[in-house]
Amino acid sequence: MITLEGLSKTFRTADGTVEALKNVSLTVNDGDIYGIIGMSGAGKSTLVRCINLLERPTEGTIRIDGQDLCALSENELRSVRREISMIFQSFNLLAQRNCLKNICFPLELAGVKKKEAEARAHELLEFVGLPDKADSYPSQLSGGQKQRVAIARALATDPKVLLCDEATSALDPKTTHDILQLLRDLHSKLGLTIIIITHQMSVVEEICSRVAILDNGSVVEEGPVETVFSAPKSDAAKRLVFPDGYEALPYVSGSEKRLRIVFRGASTTSTPLIAQMAMEKGILASILAASIKTISDKEYGSMVLEVPDKASLDAALSYLSGTPDIVAEEVVSNE
Repeated sequence: MITLEGLSKTFRTADGTVEALKNVSLTVNDGDIYGIIGMSGAGKSTLVRCINLLERPTEGTIRIDGQDLCALSENELRSVRREISMIFQSFNLLAQRNCLKNICFPLELAGVKKKEAEARAHELLEFVGLPDKADSYPSQLSGGQKQRVAIARALATDPKVLLCDEATSALDPKTTHDILQLLRDLHSKLGLTIIIITHQMSVVEEICSRVAILDNGSVVEEGPVETVFSAPKSDAAKRLVFPDGYEALPYVSGSEKRLRIVFRGASTTSTPLIAQMAMEKGILASILAASIKTISDKEYGSMVLEVPDKASLDAALSYLSGTPDIVAEEVVSNE
C-alpha cells in the first residue's frame, strides 16, 4: 500500500515561491491501477517524482507498506527504489546502447552478473513482444517499440510498483491502446501496482480502477473511475470529464432557459432522449453543447439544452428526473 499524507512541495524561483503540491493525501492499494489526472501545471509530475523521492517533499510523508521513505538513509532508499520503477513520456533510453543492454543497465547497477542479466533481458523482450529487437538501437525503433523497451527495462529489477509519467502522451491512439493493453497484462500476470500520471481522460477510462483529480497542486476529487466520471463534483473534474458540455453559456436574451443533463451510465435506446421528450411532452429543446460517450451500451457525459420558457424548463426537468441514471439541473447564467 502506498500512502501519501499531507504532501506539499514548494519551489523557490527567481519570480518567487511556487507551491507545486498542497497538502496532498492519497492511498493506493496493492494491485490498483490508479490514475492521477489534471491539466498542464496541476502538479502531476511533481507528485509522481515525490512518490519515489526523486523530489523530496517540503512537508508530509510517503509510506510504502508502512515504511516512511522520507526517514530512510540513502542506502536504504536505493534498496526501496529497486521495487519502484518508472517509465516516461520521452522513454529515456540510452542512445549508445542497444535494446538488450538498455534493459541490462539497472541489473548492472544492482550487481547482477552479465550472463544472468542478459538472460533476464531476453526474457523481458519476449514478454513485451520484441524478441527480435535485442540488437537494435533506440534510433531504429518506433515510439511504441521504444516504450515497450522502456517497460522491459523498468521490469528488470522485479518491482512491486510501476510509475507511468505521461507514458503514452507521445504516442498515437492505436499505439497508446497497445501500450495500455500491455500494462494491463503486466498488472494481471505480475500483480503490479501501477500509478498512471496523465492529462488524457481516455487513458484513465481504459485502464484505471481509481482516479484522483489534481488541480493547482491539490486533490479536488478522488474515487472509483466510474463514480468520478459519471458524476464529477468539482469544477476541475467537470472541465476534464465534460469539456464540451460543462461551462454555462451566456444567455442570448432574458427569455430562454437552459438546463444541463448529466448521463451517469444511462442505458442506450433506439430512440434519442430529446426526440422522445419532444414526442411525449411536446417540449422543443435546442442542443447547445454535448459531450457524450457510449461505453458498454451505457451513456456517460453531459448535454446543455435550451428551451423557450420557464414552463418548458420545469416540464423538462420533471420529465428527465424520472429517467434512470440521468441528472438534470438548470444552468444559471454566467453573465
